[in-house]
Amino acid sequence: MAEKNPPLIGVVPLVDEGRDSYWMLPGYFEGILEAGGAPVMLPLTDGPEVLARLVSSCDGILVTGGQDVSPELYGEQGADAVTLCGELCAARDKMESVLIPLAVRDDVPMLGICRGIQVINAVLGGTLWQDLPKQRPSEVEHHGLPPYEEPVHEVDVIPATPLAEAIGAGPYAVNSYHHQALRNLAPDLETMATAPDGVIEAVWRPESRFLWAVQWHPEFSRGVDEKSRKIFSAFIGAARGRALV
Repeated sequence: MAEKNPPLIGVVPLVDEGRDSYWMLPGYFEGILEAGGAPVMLPLTDGPEVLARLVSSCDGILVTGGQDVSPELYGEQGADAVTLCGELCAARDKMESVLIPLAVRDDVPMLGICRGIQVINAVLGGTLWQDLPKQRPSEVEHHGLPPYEEPVHEVDVIPATPLAEAIGAGPYAVNSYHHQALRNLAPDLETMATAPDGVIEAVWRPESRFLWAVQWHPEFSRGVDEKSRKIFSAFIGAARGRALV
């Protein structure tokens, strides 16, 4: 039987600037629904009043994957700045620069996936590798090919972290599809998992009720991987707890 009052989860939209549209991959919604939440796609806006109203109405926020994060968000700009990014999305950068601090301020549970971990880190004061193959080459393949639910490399889940409590510590094979990654960790964040080459793969914010972010894609692997489903369950569990307050 479905939950009577499932927690409401605001999901950051995916953006197709070429088609002047925003849209959603079903895996994000399905992961939330399977874990007992009620997902709704947020409008693409950076209006502080609108976003504050939406954050106050939601029991959780999911920051989705998508385009590269602009280097301007982490202070790499100007004539001498390195520019190794692919497609950017100024509208999402602006929206998330407002949305993420509001969610942190109001202690609304938040989960970031792929771009989500990167933009959360950047907005909270960290920096990124703009392109791993060029700036931090290694033998670990971070940019997998279809089918995207298949594991590409392992991560090491650090003991005594919330992620370890949810899925267990130690090696965990994950799917992966990214060329940017966390460089310097934001001051309020702590690492929960790393790849064999040392790239940070999962983080959390200890001062928040629930702020997790992962570099891999549980929205793709949730159909074949129980640990991916447990990540969604932990997020919705935290959102459910807020909804009851």
